[in-house]
Amino acid sequence: MNNRILDVAPEVREALAAGRPVVALESTIISHGMPYPKNVETALLVEQTIRDNGAVPATIAVIGGRLKAGLSRDEIEYLGRAGRSVAKASRRDLPALVARGADGATTVATTMIIAHMAGIRIFATGGIGGVHRGAEVTMDISADLEELAQTPVMVVCAGAKSILDLGLTLEYLETKGVPVLGYGTEELPAFYTRQSGFRVDYRVDSPEELAAIYRAQRDMDYKGGMLVTNPIPAEYAMDKAVIDKAIDEALRAAEAQGIRGKETTPFLLAKVVELTGGDSLESNIRLVLNNAALAAKTAVCLSQR
Repeated sequence: MNNRILDVAPEVREALAAGRPVVALESTIISHGMPYPKNVETALLVEQTIRDNGAVPATIAVIGGRLKAGLSRDEIEYLGRAGRSVAKASRRDLPALVARGADGATTVATTMIIAHMAGIRIFATGGIGGVHRGAEVTMDISADLEELAQTPVMVVCAGAKSILDLGLTLEYLETKGVPVLGYGTEELPAFYTRQSGFRVDYRVDSPEELAAIYRAQRDMDYKGGMLVTNPIPAEYAMDKAVIDKAIDEALRAAEAQGIRGKETTPFLLAKVVELTGGDSLESNIRLVLNNAALAAKTAVCLSQR
C-alpha cells in the first residue's frame, strides 16, 4: 500500500486490518451516471445496503490528487454536486490527476486498481464497460476488460452494459482468461434485462461458492480478476424490445453528434434514460443495489476463511 498517494478511510482501514469484509464501490456512477441529487441518494443507499448485509463500504475516487478508498458523506455530496465537471478517470488518467492535485471519478478499471492497492478484494458496480458496437472500425474497447485481465479483484455486476457488443465482450474476456460467472443463471445478463442470448462460463448459486472460486483463483496466483454477473431482479427488468429500441436511437444520436471515447457511455446511458421516460434510471438503481447486496454477502463468506 503506497501511503504517499493513497488515503484509506479509518473505518475501511480498521476493517481490513481485522479481516472484516469490505466492498469497493465506484464513483463514476455518482458524477457521470445520474443527475443530482439522485446520484448522492443512490450512493448513500448503496453504502447502506452493503452495511445491512454485513460488510463495510469503500466508495473510491480521486480527490485533490489523493487516491481515496472510502469517502465521507461530504465527499460523496461534493462529487454529486460537481457532476460531469469531475474528470472521468480511467487507468491512463490516474498519474496526471495525482500529479496535478485534481479530482477524478473512478471507472470500473480505476476502482479495481485503487481497491487492490488498499487490499480490498471485492467490488460492486452496475455494469462493466466492454467492446463497443462498431469496434472493428473505431477500436473502442473499454479499459475495464484489460483491468479484469490483470488485477485480482472480483467484480460483481449486472453484466456488460447493453449498449455494447455483448458477444465480442465475452470473446475478449475469454481471450484474456477472465472467468465469467452467472449468479443463478447460465446466461449473461444484459444490464437492464436478464437475458442476452449469450452463455456465461459457469453458473454459481451461492455467495459461499463465489468465495470458494475466488479463493481457488488466488491460491493459484492468477494475476487477473473475475467477473460475477448478477441479473437485475425480475420485477425491475425492462422489456428487451423497449430497451433495444432506445439503445439503437441513442447510438444514432451519438453518431450524429460525433460522440467518441470516454464520453460515449455517459452520453448513451443518459440518452436511454431520456428515451425511456426515466424507467432505465430506476432499473439502474435497483440493479446496483442488488449487486451491492451480493458482493457484501460474498465478502462476508470470503472473510470467514
